[in-house]
Amino acid sequence: MPTTVQVNLGDRSYPIHIGMDIPLAKSVLDRQGNRALVVTDANVEQLHGEALRRKLKDSGLDCVKAVVPAGENSKSLETAQRLYQQAALNGIERSHVVVALGGGMIGDLAGYVAATYQRGIRLLQIPTTLLAMVDSSVGGKTGVNLEQGKNLVGAFHQPVEVDVDLRLLQTLPQREYVSGLAEVIKYGIIWDAEFFALLEQHADAILTRDPALLERIVARCCEIKAEVVAMDEREIGPRAILNFGHTLGHAMEKIDGYGRWLHGEAVSIGMRFSACLSARVKGLPNSDADRIVNLLERVGLPVVFGNERELAWDSVWKVMQTDKKTFRRRPRFVLVEKLGAALTGCDVPDELLAESWHVCCK
Repeated sequence: MPTTVQVNLGDRSYPIHIGMDIPLAKSVLDRQGNRALVVTDANVEQLHGEALRRKLKDSGLDCVKAVVPAGENSKSLETAQRLYQQAALNGIERSHVVVALGGGMIGDLAGYVAATYQRGIRLLQIPTTLLAMVDSSVGGKTGVNLEQGKNLVGAFHQPVEVDVDLRLLQTLPQREYVSGLAEVIKYGIIWDAEFFALLEQHADAILTRDPALLERIVARCCEIKAEVVAMDEREIGPRAILNFGHTLGHAMEKIDGYGRWLHGEAVSIGMRFSACLSARVKGLPNSDADRIVNLLERVGLPVVFGNERELAWDSVWKVMQTDKKTFRRRPRFVLVEKLGAALTGCDVPDELLAESWHVCCK
């Protein structure tokens, strides 16, 4: 039987179903409106598009296919505009549903279209990457990128259901799978020290994609995300802890044109940077900082740039000043006092930021 995690948000509550070969779209089919705009990218379309649309059709949904190019560059207002037009031309109405079939980019893009088309229609998330399963498909944050930065345009729009079919991970390239483990490890760092220890204990089995272990891990990540979102749906306060490692990670992605680094790889280096800052500013024990770095390395995530990927601190600092979490053009960081105990809104002196950059990330 699949594991079900409930996101409790009053009349916006919804289930996350996690398992192998789970039934799809129950929350969608229980409501009026049987047409779906199924948004996916070219890679997922080739691997899973037809089979999953057939499964949706067998469940009673009339599917309109919408395929966008793979890659972060599709997460744009221009692509959203094309999807609006496709929805209108195919008679998508307010009673219908947008289905996000893909990784984090598709979830953010399709979610933004669902949030804004006809002032908001229903959204079903079917994540196909580990990163999307444990993070971006849950919590209602949607958005697109601008030239000036990542996710600068967006809306909060909760799905009606998230269907996590772990079989889809079987075709996920190893680099993409490992990238998703950055977000998994993040939950242990910011919220649950026992979960972090479990990840340390089972790091080798995690890399083999053991199905039972994966279901347990994905379910715990979704539980944590659901708890945090229920406390702070619109990221006014404590939900910001989910951005641990992301201030630097987003800056890296922006500077390198959303192509060189996968999201989890950039966040991994960002988490190493934040662990270094935490030890210097918030008293994180060096032993805990070392455990963070060691686990990231054990699963194959980068923790330094390497000479071939040199980035100038001045460039990174400039981009971080455009981050959504800035206050008066100063970036605010999520730091940890110990494993499982995160603090938001941390202001770090400029000289300490630069020093930590050169000491920890090179």
